[in-house]
Amino acid sequence: MTEPVWKKYLTDYNEGLGVVYERFVLNDYLEQLVDEYGIRTVLEAPLYGMAGVSGINSVQLAQRGCDVTLVDCVEERLNGVARIWRELELPAHFVLHQDFAHLPFEDNSFDLAWEWAGLWYLPDAETLLRELARVSRRLVFVAMPNSLQVGYLLRKYLIDRDFFDTVDERWVQMGRIKGVLRGVGVRFVDQGVLDVPPWPDTVMPAAEVLRRLGINSRRLEAQFSGDEWSWSTMAYYLDQEPDLYDRVIKYAWLDRASIPWQLKLVWAHHRYILGIVDGNQ
Repeated sequence: MTEPVWKKYLTDYNEGLGVVYERFVLNDYLEQLVDEYGIRTVLEAPLYGMAGVSGINSVQLAQRGCDVTLVDCVEERLNGVARIWRELELPAHFVLHQDFAHLPFEDNSFDLAWEWAGLWYLPDAETLLRELARVSRRLVFVAMPNSLQVGYLLRKYLIDRDFFDTVDERWVQMGRIKGVLRGVGVRFVDQGVLDVPPWPDTVMPAAEVLRRLGINSRRLEAQFSGDEWSWSTMAYYLDQEPDLYDRVIKYAWLDRASIPWQLKLVWAHHRYILGIVDGNQ
């Protein structure tokens, strides 16, 4: 049996340019939330959703001084994530919990409850959304892959069709997510797209995309492999590549473009919503 991809990235921190870019634009958005809403306590559940190194989505929040709690249902993965956070010398609470329909926290426990690209892996994503609203005293932030994006369609219909048998695609529908959260009193204060680089989102290395498309070109493969094609958010966090953010964020011209987010949908990798729990200001 093939090992799950997440196991590789518990020790191999070379995530690829696309994932590193995704993390940096997400970090910028999380920074805005901390500044605007004064976030101090954070729950990320589930911690698994983004490709690459598991469990480091909330690192930026911890670096800003937030008290971070991470929930996962796989003990081996959670232990690996805890080791990674020790390597980063950052504090966090690591909670092993199987039932995402019933989170083990009191009502109104966190300033921010959020998840990134993990809903479609869950057997009961609807109840998890309600739980995120229940345990939040202020903000709920949810993001999922954008099913209208070119790379998503390429992946679904051509290069990675088997993957879609393993997920519940209903939860890429932002209208469905908003409907559930609206039903438990979440008032939306922001929505849009994040992660809009000048390349499609195929969630696999470029060299592998070429192979699956039947393109056999050593010249092209050489452009996406080798020591010069190593991209690691962990190297940035560990101050081994302090210039990495500047090298990567130069591609964010479309993310930062002052045009309606709807015009970015054909290329945006993720859609998101941000809501305030009703009655909490």
